[in-house]
Amino acid sequence: MRAAAELGYQVNDLARGLLANRSRLVGLVVTRPELGFRAHLVSALTQALIGRGNVPFLINTGSSDQEVHAAQAALFGYRAEATIILSGSPPSSFVELARQNGQPLVMIGRSEPDCDHVRIDNARAARKAAALFVSQGFRRLGLAGSASGTPSIVERQQAFIDEARRLGAEISASYGGDSDYAGGQEVAAQLFGHESRPQAIFCVNDLIAIGLIDAMRYRFGLNAPDDVSVIGFDDIPEAAWEAYRLSTFRQDPDAIAAHTIEHLDRRLADPHAPPSTARLEAAFIERRSTMPAAEVQRKWQNTQ
Repeated sequence: MRAAAELGYQVNDLARGLLANRSRLVGLVVTRPELGFRAHLVSALTQALIGRGNVPFLINTGSSDQEVHAAQAALFGYRAEATIILSGSPPSSFVELARQNGQPLVMIGRSEPDCDHVRIDNARAARKAAALFVSQGFRRLGLAGSASGTPSIVERQQAFIDEARRLGAEISASYGGDSDYAGGQEVAAQLFGHESRPQAIFCVNDLIAIGLIDAMRYRFGLNAPDDVSVIGFDDIPEAAWEAYRLSTFRQDPDAIAAHTIEHLDRRLADPHAPPSTARLEAAFIERRSTMPAAEVQRKWQNTQ
């Protein structure tokens, strides 16, 4: 042991895992892992996996067919112990290949048959956003959505629209090209490009909300909440910055990671157990970007 310490020798865990037919590797499959909430979720998952004794490795699927095939070869070439798939962007071919290779699967934020799932109650949060706006006196509501089409985004969009209509509100829905800052700028141009602008807007994530608020401020001369109330989704750290103070629904990356580890432990202990789902609530975090309609009207009158 002294000689090993002097030489700086480390056990080759990968080789040892091959001998034991257990690599301890866990693949994290995600598209654009640097984007918004995903970056914080990847951080929480890697920390939780390391604490469990696993070796996490990140598979960025990319967008082209060539990138997807390269990502699949990387994931399944190392006999990973399990695979975690984040959001709806990675194609279903990853799920099928994991099944063929006998890997346990945990899905986060998407739905696949015969898999364990960790999900946020997106619909409940979106309905709450619509109900909050209406209870504050707003009747012209806006949806700042995304054309990305991931299951979580689609669920938030549809639930907000349905609840707003059920409550008798007028709804204007616009969709940016992606779920990012640029998408928020695109949506702002659509929502504020005519006189009948929304009084309150639900954004399907915080990056879109931040892009929208900046466009409101610098391109249209509007502020949140004095001119338009804004609610986001995710509660990324930037949402609390003084420039935004964004009211939003919080996804807790540590809680999602903890439930994911529970699913892995259960599945590895009993490979034939029925699939299970953890559904987590997104708590509403109220900050400065929302204000009741009556208070907005009083502020407006005081400036005249």
